[in-house]
Amino acid sequence: MPLSPVPIQPFDGPSVCLFCGASEAVRSDYHQAAADFGAGVAQAGWRLVYGGGGVGLMGSAARGAHHAGGRVVGIMPAFLRSRERLFDEVETVVVTSMHERKQLMYDQSDVFVVAPGGVGTLEEVVELLSWKRLDLHAKPVIFLNIDGFWDGFFALMRHSVAEGMTPAAFLDAWIVRDDVDGVLEALSEMRDTAALAT
Repeated sequence: MPLSPVPIQPFDGPSVCLFCGASEAVRSDYHQAAADFGAGVAQAGWRLVYGGGGVGLMGSAARGAHHAGGRVVGIMPAFLRSRERLFDEVETVVVTSMHERKQLMYDQSDVFVVAPGGVGTLEEVVELLSWKRLDLHAKPVIFLNIDGFWDGFFALMRHSVAEGMTPAAFLDAWIVRDDVDGVLEALSEMRDTAALAT
């Protein structure tokens, strides 16, 4: 079903979508990494597209980008406005469903970064990788794997390959960086090599 028209302001530059957690009950270094990531993408001239919340790593990343003078677009379903506390200092689009949120985040982004998060983040990245497996897109996916946060997920994917459920080549569908600097360097390389024209 086509989406309703959404008045997102035009942006003449690349956009990175961040998937991450909304929980406040996490280590402070996760919050710092999210804020540093937001500031870094803003300083590099990227627009940050994210889930629209003002809490958890989502809020930290959005504030980091906003305070660094960057463009930020938050996309949030109406029913989550109270739970994830809409961050209204940035451009925000309120949609009707989770499906519409994810589709719009995808449509508005050139590359995806997956930071630590919970089951919602896992659901987002699994769908994104499933679309990639089905050749519905070829946009880059980067995991921010702080302290091996995503190692269990990667182990599950390797197990799926070993059991014949997933082709081995699919393990190349994403790249992994252990810190924010590594992610920002990867984004810079993609921009320089036109890897975003997908």
